[in-house]
Amino acid sequence: MSTSLKIVFMGTPEFAVPMLETLHHSQHEIVGVITAPDKPAGRGMQLQESDVKKYAVANNLHILQPEKLKNEHFIKDLKALNADLFVVVAFRMLPEIVWNMPRLGTINLHASLLPQYRGAAPINWAIINGENETGVTTFLLQQEIDTGKIIYSDKVAIRDDETVGELYHELMDIGKHTLLRTVDAIASGDYPQIAQDHILDIKHAPKIFKETCSIDWNKDTASVYNLIRGLSPYPAAWTNLYSKTMKIYKAEKAIIDHDMAIGVPDTDGKTYLRFYCADGYIEVTELQIEGKKRMGVGEFLRGYGHNLRQ
Repeated sequence: MSTSLKIVFMGTPEFAVPMLETLHHSQHEIVGVITAPDKPAGRGMQLQESDVKKYAVANNLHILQPEKLKNEHFIKDLKALNADLFVVVAFRMLPEIVWNMPRLGTINLHASLLPQYRGAAPINWAIINGENETGVTTFLLQQEIDTGKIIYSDKVAIRDDETVGELYHELMDIGKHTLLRTVDAIASGDYPQIAQDHILDIKHAPKIFKETCSIDWNKDTASVYNLIRGLSPYPAAWTNLYSKTMKIYKAEKAIIDHDMAIGVPDTDGKTYLRFYCADGYIEVTELQIEGKKRMGVGEFLRGYGHNLRQ
């Protein structure tokens, strides 16, 4: 028989909100929400609250926003919540003094099928690497990141044309069910703890940087297409279009033999914009040129097409 647990939830971005909401509406009690401090953003540099904080404020949940997770006042306040379990979704790395605090330990929901794609950007890298499936995994935290014993995992297929934005929302939806199933199992005292396989061909998911997003047209067409999908809509793959940076949000691919110059824009100035790779081409359908709004290729070419024609 499952019992109600007192839970501290730790998370920051939009991805974590459905998980917090699901636990909040369950039999379990959210006794505290830990999220990132408010940060200045935008032209006015006004303080912005995280998505998790916005939900917590709207639902009168107790919030802590520590700058440092080892701060003695934060540790004291966290202990005072007397939680049975900590739940982490898209937060930051925890020190042992935090994750080892609750009597039932700390669990994390990670957006991959562990042990594959440990790291900061698992959804992006699954698409960039051309995987045909991914999923979510709940596991018990231990010292080394994303290596703890697995409780549950659920798979989802990745469509050939799926973007990271689309997959992100799909995993948000499946994740809330996996997480609640995990918490209920822990509350009942009957749940698996499966050691992660120590395999040699583990693929990692490091943080995405600007240089990660730069398109190398010398790569094969499928790899470039996957990079575009794996970074759309954010932070977006980019290339140089003469003196401007161009982000590509949507594109189609074609595998063909050709004798066109690699990476040089090809267009009729009205209907298409293509970049050739060694074994085919990428046809851009939605883009954003530096300093301009995001737009379809037709709108772009109406304004700039005459500059691109050879």
